[in-house]
Amino acid sequence: MKTAQEWFDEYAISHQNETNQLIHYICVPIIFFSVIGLLMSIPTTFLENTFHLYNPLLENWAAVMGVLISLFYLRLGFWYFVEMLFVLLLCIVLNFWLSKNVNLLYASFIIFVLAWMGQFWGHKVEGKKPSFAKDLPFLLIGPLWVIQKLGKKSK
Repeated sequence: MKTAQEWFDEYAISHQNETNQLIHYICVPIIFFSVIGLLMSIPTTFLENTFHLYNPLLENWAAVMGVLISLFYLRLGFWYFVEMLFVLLLCIVLNFWLSKNVNLLYASFIIFVLAWMGQFWGHKVEGKKPSFAKDLPFLLIGPLWVIQKLGKKSK
């Protein structure tokens, strides 16, 4: 498996343009948030029937998928895992709040589509295809890359 730095270096190749980077700083977290909302919108009957006796925390598709993707981040490094676990939990809490105020499925879908439109516009400005077109794990690298880039800017 590639190291985190190898993933970041390869991801950065198609994210050199400042406008595209700015769009990514905005749209990547929004996409991550909306995917969590979409996962939380999936009916949980199967999970409730399967895991209820074992772990009530896993009665949500976002939590189940969060466990799985967290393993990817853990393989990259403990602190990457911690950062993304915080982001994941924050997204679950905010989506839970959102679900009390609007239809989560519709809101998440609209947010998802608009954010991806922004992403594709950013890559049009960049003149390069999105990294995930080459390798799907870049869909998980994107949020971590944004956190790392914004962390370096704040120092």
